[in-house]
Amino acid sequence: MEKPIRILIVEDNVIIADDMQSMLEEIGYEIVDNVIVYEQAVEVLKNNQVDLVLIDIILASDKTGIDLGKHIRDNYDIPFIFVTSNSDRATVENAKTVKPNGYLVKPFEQQDLYTSIEIALSNFTYGANKKVNGSASESEEDVPMSNSVLKDSIFVKKQHLYYRIQFGDIQFIKADNVYLEVNTVDKKFLVRSPLKDYLEKLPKNKFYRAHKSYIVNVDHIDAINSKDIMINNNLIPISKDFKEFIISAMNS
Repeated sequence: MEKPIRILIVEDNVIIADDMQSMLEEIGYEIVDNVIVYEQAVEVLKNNQVDLVLIDIILASDKTGIDLGKHIRDNYDIPFIFVTSNSDRATVENAKTVKPNGYLVKPFEQQDLYTSIEIALSNFTYGANKKVNGSASESEEDVPMSNSVLKDSIFVKKQHLYYRIQFGDIQFIKADNVYLEVNTVDKKFLVRSPLKDYLEKLPKNKFYRAHKSYIVNVDHIDAINSKDIMINNNLIPISKDFKEFIISAMNS
């Protein structure tokens, strides 16, 4: 089983911090620690594997969350998200100087927190911040676990839970008004997203736009004719371009 993504919470409001921890654990993330000041966060980062940090900008210490963001940028190869009540221009401009991977304004819902984390993890380029003489090694083996996890799977919400689906288990995705129907071997999930945007989250060597309303995983194609492909006994219409692409691939 894949290891859960490990998150450090740095938030000086204990009630908010505990609420965040509950929301994250319900989704399936692992909380490494829940601290209130810069110095505690530095110590946790030094002694633990952390995949992502959630940082309040105003902390109960002389050093701020922005100072912590700079410390992370200078010493670690992990993403961090600012979680703050301040969205004024001055605060945002100051926060931008340390290049956070997200900026979440309180109050927020569980879905907002999940989305911010997922986007930050999937967009973060591991290795881009590694230094020749820094604490981060240049070895491929030191890439955090969350990078490999996100390359192999995606989270899909069903009722009150987020299910991790391996990309290889997704057979096809069908657009249905404002929702997408994600079909695996034995389950269906509804996702609110444009088809084009969802395609960008999927591995480009496996998933293709077969039709204006369908994305398909080519590994699951069972049969093809001039107008359709068959996946798990489902007939899926295909465009002329996709048919030519498949025929070309078959003949190569």
